[in-house]
Amino acid sequence: MNKKKQKEIQQKVDLQQEEKPITKKIKKNEANPAEEYQVVEQMLTADFYKVDVVELAQKLIGKIIARQLPQGEVRGIIVETEAYKAPEDKACHAYNNKKTDRTKYFWQDGGHLYVYSIYGNNYCLNITAATKDDPEAVLIRAIQPLSFDIIKEIRKTKSSKLQDLSNGPGKCGGCLLLDKSHNGLNLCDKNSGMYLIDNNKQYDIGVSARINIDYAEEWKDKPWRFYIKNNSFVSKG
Repeated sequence: MNKKKQKEIQQKVDLQQEEKPITKKIKKNEANPAEEYQVVEQMLTADFYKVDVVELAQKLIGKIIARQLPQGEVRGIIVETEAYKAPEDKACHAYNNKKTDRTKYFWQDGGHLYVYSIYGNNYCLNITAATKDDPEAVLIRAIQPLSFDIIKEIRKTKSSKLQDLSNGPGKCGGCLLLDKSHNGLNLCDKNSGMYLIDNNKQYDIGVSARINIDYAEEWKDKPWRFYIKNNSFVSKG
């Protein structure tokens, strides 16, 4: 085998390794740096969201959602995101500028919510990017709750694993008690009941293709999924 062929094979192996979430077994009672945080009590402003959706999907990793509920405040670190960019992206609900009662919430300035349902009453949280002329949004695939009392009360599951409370897009919406009535919510308005705050902790960020979008043809392989490596709350796909 010549050196050129060996190099090509190694490059393919390196790429495959990059696209898989890195898992590292954490010993019991051992701190996991990928799950630590340093809260900054400062709400993210509109300028933060007015960037291209792929950039926003990366910027949102590690930021903290603060949600006001009747039971009290729920907070969670965003640990996994995916970018969806219409009109070209065949995986996006607004592909080809399709505007319906469901998808019209893509056409909002960055920092607003687009919420849709899957499998009945499971609601997925998306945050718009760029401007109202750009139908782009980031799907929040998984969060790491900062406390569990309220979330356990809200999300009653048979699983004993804390990760199963929030390690998927529908689960995130459930933890935050979101539904379609929250479409259009402004994250830059602290009185809206939900906003994002900063986090000084730096993380090792993984990149891969998006999950469960085989229908998107050539767009299914875009490296538009981002996640905190070694964080146990990242979804399993």
